[in-house]
Amino acid sequence: MVKSNAVYQGQKHCELMHEPSGSKIETDAPKDNAGKGERFSPTDLVGAALTSCILTTMAIVAERDNISIVGASAEVEKEMIVKPRRIGSLAVKIKLPASLTPDQRRKLEETARHCPVHKSLHPDISAPITFSYF
Repeated sequence: MVKSNAVYQGQKHCELMHEPSGSKIETDAPKDNAGKGERFSPTDLVGAALTSCILTTMAIVAERDNISIVGASAEVEKEMIVKPRRIGSLAVKIKLPASLTPDQRRKLEETARHCPVHKSLHPDISAPITFSYF
């Protein structure tokens, strides 16, 4: 079990703290929902969690198999639905090193699709993952 907590700071800003490490994240309401968009919104963090989870899960597999994916990156495009207000889609683009063999690519792409955050998303959220190689 991992604990974190949040404290409302005023002006729609929250400070979140990860108890085990003491690291902090600040959030703000988005511009299209009464905020200033000065920080990640809570729904932005869902997208950020998804990209971070994908890269981290692939890194675990890559390190175990002695594969370098240093420089790999992920981008997420979040789209909201108005009624009810919720995340409608999280489209993810992953860039991996071109030096990967076809088998390594297949294995890492499959790993990405099974990261814990991706598997935790509600089925109504579209979350396609595309891959390119640099």
